Amino acid sequence: MNDNINSNSKQPTSNSKSSTDAFQRLLDIMDRLRVECPWDKKQTIESLRHLTIEEVFELSQAIVDEDYQDVKKELGDIIMHIVFYSRIAEDRKLFTIDDVINGICEKLIIRHPHVFGDTSVKSAEEVADNWEKIKLTKEHNRSVLGGVPNALPELVKAYRMQEKAAGVGFDWENKEQVWEKVEEEIRELKDEIRTGDKNRMTEEFGDLMFALVNYSRFIKVNPMDALEVANKKFRSRFNFVEEKAREMGKTLVDMSLDEMNELWEMAKRINN
Repeated sequence: MNDNINSNSKQPTSNSKSSTDAFQRLLDIMDRLRVECPWDKKQTIESLRHLTIEEVFELSQAIVDEDYQDVKKELGDIIMHIVFYSRIAEDRKLFTIDDVINGICEKLIIRHPHVFGDTSVKSAEEVADNWEKIKLTKEHNRSVLGGVPNALPELVKAYRMQEKAAGVGFDWENKEQVWEKVEEEIRELKDEIRTGDKNRMTEEFGDLMFALVNYSRFIKVNPMDALEVANKKFRSRFNFVEEKAREMGKTLVDMSLDEMNELWEMAKRINN
């Protein structure tokens, strides 16, 4: 057992040895937990999955909030999960943490021939284009879209599929063409709304969202970030309306739509 397990040092360091020591300390702690803790002993790769998803969302929230102390904490939780999965896998003789780390090292080297080989690139866009080509050739991926997990949230999935297709040249020439597609999808959605066919409306609404995601790429706006900004803005303004209603001795249920809209416009002026 590593004697460093019980150390309470909080000084941030960046040299290679201290990073190695810190990682070994985590490995030693996990080894001990898998032997001595009933909860940790009980966990499986499958049982950790939903907890890992939760941790990733918590990291995402910390990044959005620009709370970098919380970012540090959430990154630690995610690293712990990686070590946890690897320790369980080692118990099952599937793979080890060394396999995980060596695997990502090899992948980074293969995907960065402009750093570790003789390839020349002039921009980040060229690097991204090369990645997709490398995946299809050197990594023997059968499909360009094969690396997009079905379990991704649909908005993220649409964005990633479009990025990957664009990486091999399957893309619009300019943003004007994409906007024409958006307008086309709006017209088609309106037509289906008039028919009242729910399935067709759902399909056309999806096509419109897909086209808007495509347009976001061309104007270099991340659609997930944009929706997050809109959600935060709505929450802030709605909370303002609720607070003002309480100050007036009312609840929103007691108020007319005109009264709520008046408070909403006030919130827009204050929290623009």
